Amino acid sequence: MQFKPLPIGVENFGDMIRKKYYYVDKTLMIKELIDKGGYVNVFTRPRRFGKSLNISMLQYYFENLKKEDAHLFNDLKIEQVGKQYQVHQNNYPVIKLSLKAGEGTHFAMAFAKLKEEIGSEFNRHQYLLKSEKLTENQKKHYQYIIEKSTPKLSVEKFESLQEKQQAEQAELERQITVFSGSLKFLSQCLERYYDKKVIILIDEYDVPLEKAHFAKKNYYDDMIGFIRAFFGDALKTNDALEFAILTGCLRISKETIFTGLNNLNIVSIVSHEYGEYFGFTEEEMSTMLNDYELEEKEQEAREWYNGYLFGETIVYNPWSVLKYLADMRNREPFPKPHWSNTSSNSIIRELIAIADDETKAEIEHLIVGETITKPIHEDIVYGEITDSMDNLWNFLFFTGYLKKVSKKQIGVHNYFDLTIPNKEILYIYESRIRKWFDARVKEADMTNLYTAVLNQDTPTFEDELINLLGESISYMDSHENFYHGFLTGVLRGIEGYRITSNRESGNGRGDIFLRPRSIRKPAIIIEVKMTKKDRPQDLEKQSEKALAQIEEKKYYLELEQEGYQTIIKYGIAFYAKDCMIKTKILNTRRNKNDTDKSS
Repeated sequence: MQFKPLPIGVENFGDMIRKKYYYVDKTLMIKELIDKGGYVNVFTRPRRFGKSLNISMLQYYFENLKKEDAHLFNDLKIEQVGKQYQVHQNNYPVIKLSLKAGEGTHFAMAFAKLKEEIGSEFNRHQYLLKSEKLTENQKKHYQYIIEKSTPKLSVEKFESLQEKQQAEQAELERQITVFSGSLKFLSQCLERYYDKKVIILIDEYDVPLEKAHFAKKNYYDDMIGFIRAFFGDALKTNDALEFAILTGCLRISKETIFTGLNNLNIVSIVSHEYGEYFGFTEEEMSTMLNDYELEEKEQEAREWYNGYLFGETIVYNPWSVLKYLADMRNREPFPKPHWSNTSSNSIIRELIAIADDETKAEIEHLIVGETITKPIHEDIVYGEITDSMDNLWNFLFFTGYLKKVSKKQIGVHNYFDLTIPNKEILYIYESRIRKWFDARVKEADMTNLYTAVLNQDTPTFEDELINLLGESISYMDSHENFYHGFLTGVLRGIEGYRITSNRESGNGRGDIFLRPRSIRKPAIIIEVKMTKKDRPQDLEKQSEKALAQIEEKKYYLELEQEGYQTIIKYGIAFYAKDCMIKTKILNTRRNKNDTDKSS
């Protein structure tokens, strides 16, 4: 059987239909937009949930320059709902911009990239320059925007570096003023030419603000100033506007960039409208699996990629589903976490970095499948994200890392019961967030710990380990492998020592070996145990058992044969974020007499 190609990464609606990719029909979104008649609609969804493809679909349907492409909608759902909608097809001038490229290490760089995108749209409508409907001044202004949208090297000579910098700053300020009004200006030119109001489509509207905030040299205030003027002129006081659609990941506070825009319609993941148009519904997913003869994979796909709730609509992650279907058609044996490599994690990383003990404990509860209850508010102000740990939960929720289970109102505040949506997102918590916490551990000063290890100072060794465990997530506390990996990572930095683990030695496998370069310095063997759940009283017994195992299994024989004269043996038992250490020292020059030392 011949299967349609899967549209992985395809964001152009024309390419989608012309090249006969598998298309999940979302064209009834057009009907809903026409019926509801919103003036400025802002759709917020997590990354890779079909926002760019829907923006492209809207352009192909509404734009008068796309009349030759009207056939692309043949046999799609929008063509079946009545002629009253067809009168809108290819009947409007359209401005389409994507702001996803608006980033850089400083404002001037990000602004230059935004200018390129704006200039590209001006070039697409360059036929306006030949029109008698535009005045000469309008044409000059239009030409200036095109010329300044492409970076050019300055050939001017200046008397001093200061003079050059002043001139460049003056030119930058002039261009900011001009480009701030460019969206409104282009819409006015198009309305004058066509005698028809204009539709504005803007994709990834929030990316420049996110990138500005998280840049090494924060230029958020500069970017806010530009974006506020850019949107404000075009969306608030623009008689040439028919309606506008903006898409992004987060709902940016109205007060920061939409000041004074009273007819703004925000459609977030908690809104009940438009829920089925971003992502794949359960019915659509079943159809896709059937079409690719993968019906037996429905339960697996649901566990890995389902679980998102937009309004009251349950949806699958479309990017991950397409990658999953491709994997299964290629006979890959297991599902993979595809979305984790595409989503923007900078916000989450910054908030994780300042997480307190309570927050880390709550993340642990989520990882083991529990729910947490948190206040949720929709307006995001990047400059305030570190003011409260509640912002962490808002970002995790609106960016797709958590889903709503239920909702209640206490006083004037909304509280959501939140959980992890699926196995793919669980993987992100168990790997990426785990790594971010581990990075914090690695940055800690290990001097006291290393000194304690080499000197058999078990009380200090215990205290330092307990402090480090407190900095880490312990969601795998029920596995000795977690503690084994944790200790290996912590001890890897002891200067002059080489660390190995799970090496064959004696009559079994020792957990961790530390070998100094000089055989005159002490070598170290560590055996790890853990107590059963709810049995912290067994810490001492388990640490003694670990120490005894080193002797019973003769793990030390390998080190003796290599010539080490002193061998320190540690038995360490863990319970959650607590531990107990027992130790003995073996001096091979003194008839192998052991000296006990325990905490």
